[in-house]
Amino acid sequence: MSMVSSQQDDSVMAEINITPFTDVLLVLLIIFMILAALITPPGFQKELPNNNNNAQTNKDDKKKTIDIEVNDKGAIFVDAQRTDQKGIYGVLAQTAARRGRLHVSITADTKAPYGIIIRILDAAK
Repeated sequence: MSMVSSQQDDSVMAEINITPFTDVLLVLLIIFMILAALITPPGFQKELPNNNNNAQTNKDDKKKTIDIEVNDKGAIFVDAQRTDQKGIYGVLAQTAARRGRLHVSITADTKAPYGIIIRILDAAK
């Protein structure tokens, strides 16, 4: 049996016990991680506009824009002229040289590949 001196019992403990504080912080961290996963959307969802609304444009507006259409198979039409991904740069450069610097209007099917849209935006830049 060991004996503890009375001097050790009366002394003030100078160390801070951070174990309960750490436990509370870890529980709060887990709660916030779960809430953040529930609140954020699951991913980027594309919703392209309906093609039927484009029929209301004036003829004057058509002269000021270059219309680019992409169907679901990835075929590209620049002002009703068919082209491919590599030829889009040349076709847009010729159209801009012929008609001047214009606005570009892209109409794409919802199933059109994103890579083609990005290439068209790069060529239009």
